[in-house]
Amino acid sequence: MTRQIDLAGASGARYRYSPLDENRFLPPAGANYVIAELSEDGAANVVYAGETDNLASQTWKADLEKARRKFATATVLTRLNVTRAVREAERADLVEHYHPPLNG
Repeated sequence: MTRQIDLAGASGARYRYSPLDENRFLPPAGANYVIAELSEDGAANVVYAGETDNLASQTWKADLEKARRKFATATVLTRLNVTRAVREAERADLVEHYHPPLNG
């Protein structure tokens, strides 16, 4: 079973993310994704937060490549969210809490 990681937003809401396995089938569904460095104890250093209409399109790969230039051990965590408004609100909540350096 894949280990899940809870991330908190500035609002106090908690979001459960799962590490992305690039070798498995990716659903063509909307999703939020976080690029983070994970510590041994499971804590996440969030370096980027994004969202996509289609996880299978792999638009997140360009963000991951960019992140790995500065954060070599960065990995992608995902959370399926079909509704765009929900994805955008969650992304904004996470950015407000973590201030990821690659979100500008």
